[in-house]
Amino acid sequence: MLRLSSPGFERLFQSPQLQVNFGGGEANVAVSLAQFGLDSYYVTRLPANPVGDAAIKSLRAESVRVEHVVRGGSRLGIYFVETGASQRPSAVVYDRAYSAISEVEPGSIPWAEIFQGAAWFHWTGITPALGRKAAECTHEAIRSAKNAGAKVSVDLNFRKKLWSEREAQQTMRRLLPQSDLVIANEEDLQSVLGIEVPQSDVTGGALSVAGYRQAAEQVAREFGVKQVAVTLRESLSASQNGWSAVMMDAATQTFHQSQRYLVSLVDRIGGGDSFAAGLIFGLLTGRGNDDSLKFAVAASALKQTIPGDFNRVSVAEVERLVAGDASGRVQR
Repeated sequence: MLRLSSPGFERLFQSPQLQVNFGGGEANVAVSLAQFGLDSYYVTRLPANPVGDAAIKSLRAESVRVEHVVRGGSRLGIYFVETGASQRPSAVVYDRAYSAISEVEPGSIPWAEIFQGAAWFHWTGITPALGRKAAECTHEAIRSAKNAGAKVSVDLNFRKKLWSEREAQQTMRRLLPQSDLVIANEEDLQSVLGIEVPQSDVTGGALSVAGYRQAAEQVAREFGVKQVAVTLRESLSASQNGWSAVMMDAATQTFHQSQRYLVSLVDRIGGGDSFAAGLIFGLLTGRGNDDSLKFAVAASALKQTIPGDFNRVSVAEVERLVAGDASGRVQR
């Protein structure tokens, strides 16, 4: 998507200028994995015009492979961002109707060819929220990835401005059982799957680890997925968040809890995507569940200090934070 942001902490259109970037849930994951040194491909549909060209150029600049991007449609989806501060929350306005990806035709993307030799496929609940055609193409992609022997992960990523809880549950409950790893937050679990987290109130700052374990076990049991990871965001204000995560492994019946960071937010958009990328990277490169979870939380904590959607950090920087170097001292 094209991201248009008000400068600094201004309100939208407070001044007659907007900052231009590109981003989006799946694209952010692809960029992070490319930054970590993996062979990362992004598959989507973009308009064959200068805006689509610029979007592809931005991905190439981050070392993401784009040869499977389909060109067509008339426009790229847009979203407007107003960065909050202190007690004023950030705000997003979507302009995605009739975007190229929302009008993609089922059967138009050669998924079987794309997934030859692929190790992992990641999708999010944002794409099927764009309409029936995008949802059916997502289903095609998941089936093809499984047929090719690739692992499949999904970030539920509920967006109430794109669809209702009822619509989300009708679609996502059908797609979910074919995924190996489910990534969510409390709102996702409730809105997309109808699963409550006992004894937790994110708005009030109360998080029950035992409640998240119970919810994760329920997801694994109901949908037959192997692993469930839940990010825990304590929204102390729009400027400071507590940040951690837990993960349930159904095969070993083990529950893992990460370290916690107090993050002074620069840009929280893309934080969940960078967590997903960090977890995928850890699991793909043979790190254990504990180490993968710690890497993911550290990577996403760093991302939330960087403006824009993309997480421009290296494996070495993430590992340094995991090891305990959180002082922020100048690296000379």
